Amino acid sequence: MDVLCLQSGSSGNCVFVDTGSECVLFDAGISFRKVQTRLKEAGRDASEIDAIVISHDHRDHIGCLGVLNRKLNVPIHISRRTLRSTERRVPLGPVYDIQHFVPGETFTIGETAIETMPTPHDGVDGAAFTLDNGCSRFGLWTDLGCVFDDMLASVNTLDALFIESNYDENMLATSGYPEFLRDRISGSGGHISNREAAEVISHASDHLQWACLAHLSDENNDPDVALRTHRQCLGDRLHLICADRHLATQPLRVSPSKNQKLTQQMFF
Repeated sequence: MDVLCLQSGSSGNCVFVDTGSECVLFDAGISFRKVQTRLKEAGRDASEIDAIVISHDHRDHIGCLGVLNRKLNVPIHISRRTLRSTERRVPLGPVYDIQHFVPGETFTIGETAIETMPTPHDGVDGAAFTLDNGCSRFGLWTDLGCVFDDMLASVNTLDALFIESNYDENMLATSGYPEFLRDRISGSGGHISNREAAEVISHASDHLQWACLAHLSDENNDPDVALRTHRQCLGDRLHLICADRHLATQPLRVSPSKNQKLTQQMFF
């Protein structure tokens, strides 16, 4: 399974995953031109995409959904409530081939099972995703709200993880943000911090090959700060990288078997 984060952060979110049998675009927060350009830079092409999956209704995840649906001519997998809210939030235009899922259920795209976890994030009907292609399991967990039981129960089944690590607690506490916004970010409907993300990862098994820290705040985090916090909790046992807030991140590969000694090259 190959993972290419095209962008992650409040300016737009979009992740390309090649499961080995299907190519899926998760979230639609950047333009078709950016999707195509960044895929080409990685040796891929937008014509490979088989479906779009939407996690929730915030603009940085759905702002370009209508255009991407029409340009790519692929189905959209989205909950009914998220679609209704999206239609109110952005000028979606005509969209085609809508496939609805219910957060908490598992649906399939081709040969790939996509397990969904409802999140307490303050979007409408938010979901985090775990992809299973029969050989490996990849978690795509952002905009979580807070750490919740299903995450801790599932993280030890994963071979790789893309997880939000949104803010540094000290930076947020001393930021110029108004109190209500600081409370929203750190509250149960906001985001999880570097420390909280590291604690989630600490529950993973030795089969976890890498973790990509995602959705870093522009104002209240920094890649070096995030990595340092995670290293303090996790040590050096795990490969960690940070997703870029404005550009594509280096491509990552998930080994085809979590039960074999990892001898393959991590990057493709």
